[in-house]
Amino acid sequence: MPVAISSDAFFFEKDKSESTLLLGVGNYLMGDEGIGVHLIQEMAQLKLPKNVDILDGGTGGFLLLNCFEAYKNIIFVDATMDGNPEGTIILIRPKFASDFPSALSVHDVGLKDMIEAVYLMDMKPNLWLFTVSIKEIIPMTVGLSPKVKQAIPQLISQILALTEQLNKELQ
Repeated sequence: MPVAISSDAFFFEKDKSESTLLLGVGNYLMGDEGIGVHLIQEMAQLKLPKNVDILDGGTGGFLLLNCFEAYKNIIFVDATMDGNPEGTIILIRPKFASDFPSALSVHDVGLKDMIEAVYLMDMKPNLWLFTVSIKEIIPMTVGLSPKVKQAIPQLISQILALTEQLNKELQ
């Protein structure tokens, strides 16, 4: 008979202080708004560096707070409706929750509330945010628009470059 393991127990079985967490955020059922989740699915198919962990963060929320205690470096990926051309990738280095773009999509409040809570904690991880510009949110759509989908390979290469740089800084 198989033994069930709590995902948290499995996820935090080893020290994560030398690792970087890539957290894809978004609602998979809202078209381009789910870019962060789609990205995590793509990266799950790749052979990633051993110190890079990936997590589908869904629509954010306080359930993710234990991640912030475990990791020194956290990279978010989220959709934003910022008026830039669809598929535009921007890297932001937020220091405060207010540094997160106001145009982050529908789960905006949950993510910002969670970040505010992180800044109240004693252990403050280093945060990076990759935003991908989207034009609209289409409820009950699991696919991505062509321009947003085309951004994924470039996004992956930018993330891997950043994680490589962070790894060098840890050594």
